[in-house]
Amino acid sequence: MPARRTFRVGLVSDTHNLVRPELLHFLAGCDAIVHAGDICDRSVLDVLAAIAPLTAVRGNNDYGAWAEALPVQTTLEVGGVKIAIVHELRDLTGDPAVGDIAVVVSGHSHKPSLETRDGVLYVNPGSAGPRRFRLPVAAAMLTIGKSGELSVEHSRLVG
Repeated sequence: MPARRTFRVGLVSDTHNLVRPELLHFLAGCDAIVHAGDICDRSVLDVLAAIAPLTAVRGNNDYGAWAEALPVQTTLEVGGVKIAIVHELRDLTGDPAVGDIAVVVSGHSHKPSLETRDGVLYVNPGSAGPRRFRLPVAAAMLTIGKSGELSVEHSRLVG
């Protein structure tokens, strides 16, 4: 049986219609991109989808027909790992720990975070868009190793 390969999944949220060159550089070479909402304009999705396959959910600031077509919650499987995506954690339906969800990606707070609850990794990549308060402009990279091991690294996109 051939060895599995490593997968890199770019985690992005709260771009608020701002696609920074630093974000594009950060996402280069990803196998997939997840956008956890507050996109604010369809063109953001078009730019990201040109880099890698994109999965996105609707945030509380996404309006119009293009946004209505986006789900509030969805799942994605990469390298045998199931990822649930939602903008606000309060909108998460079901218990990921009971299902076979390994990672939950959310946005909304603009605050990068990473924690494990009941064996499930919860990641907020932070805001890749306009700076809010003193929070960093950030995104995260989920790496799925050859044996299915998971690691997440947050990255500041601008100083």
